[in-house]
Amino acid sequence: MDSFLGIDLPTWWFLLIGALVSGYGILDGFDLGAGALHLFFRKEQSRRIALNAIGPVWDGNEVWLVIGGGALFAAFPLVYGIILSVLYLPFILLLVAIIFRAISIEFRSKEPMKWWRQFWDISYCLSSTSIALLLGLVLGNLIQGMPLNANHEFTGRLLDFINPYAVLIAVTVLSLFMLHGAMYLAMKTEDRLYARMTILINNTSKFFILCFITASMATLIYVPHMQAIFHNHPVLFVLPLTAVLIVLNIRQSIEKRRYLRGFISSSVTIALMLVLFAMGLYPNLVLSNTDPAGHISIYEAASTNKSLRIMLLFAGIGMPLVLTYTVFVFWTFRGKVKPDEISY
Repeated sequence: MDSFLGIDLPTWWFLLIGALVSGYGILDGFDLGAGALHLFFRKEQSRRIALNAIGPVWDGNEVWLVIGGGALFAAFPLVYGIILSVLYLPFILLLVAIIFRAISIEFRSKEPMKWWRQFWDISYCLSSTSIALLLGLVLGNLIQGMPLNANHEFTGRLLDFINPYAVLIAVTVLSLFMLHGAMYLAMKTEDRLYARMTILINNTSKFFILCFITASMATLIYVPHMQAIFHNHPVLFVLPLTAVLIVLNIRQSIEKRRYLRGFISSSVTIALMLVLFAMGLYPNLVLSNTDPAGHISIYEAASTNKSLRIMLLFAGIGMPLVLTYTVFVFWTFRGKVKPDEISY
């Protein structure tokens, strides 16, 4: 097995895809959270400010999802095919929701009629909420495993992906994105809208903490395989402990109205939750909850070593460019939002 810096190539790609998914969760997470909160703003000016807060960055943030999907297809084509086949319906709904979110943002300001703008406001809110929930459903099913036989064939029913644990994870993801988005909007707004955001941040933080505690307990009770690595390597228990401390720091930051610190903490929370998920999964990419022979490991699903090596070279060139562009956009559009005639 070829390796780079002492780590085999499939593991490198497992880490790279995890980094891409984390980047997407952190960056597009606050966009989706802001969209899910959109109908809580009653005034036209408030909704325009909220839209313009994410206006310069939302489409660039979605690039991380595209790159992550492309990397999964290139590095682990077997897993790409199985996940999209088994979870066909939620991925189709996810694609539809992504399309409607994009056109809602772009179409809203094209006409001045009140009914027109209200329609696209509702569409924007529902599509953003749906994306967060569908991402959570996919994550929940990957955590607990899916009904696959030894030939990696799906043996369940079409709607098996809608189960109590996956729904709980979906709601938890939505609550985290809403909190993440609320703190981002607080950093970009002022005056009465800022005061409104402080109330929403307080409420969404309580909602997230409740979901976080419930999801953690459910995982400990009903998904024991996610704990195996911590039994085998007790030193790694520092990571879930750190996640708990970061969540507590979010609440402390909110009480002191230090929303930048809170936003950084929610970003770290997203990353840590995905790291814990990856640790419970590795070296597998897909788990079967009916037949252990149905598990798909990174070694079984990986492309050839030559392909992985060449693609890793391109990733080493492309990733810094994407990061540089992302930092440049956020730096260029830093500060409070002040909409004008050509804004959303």
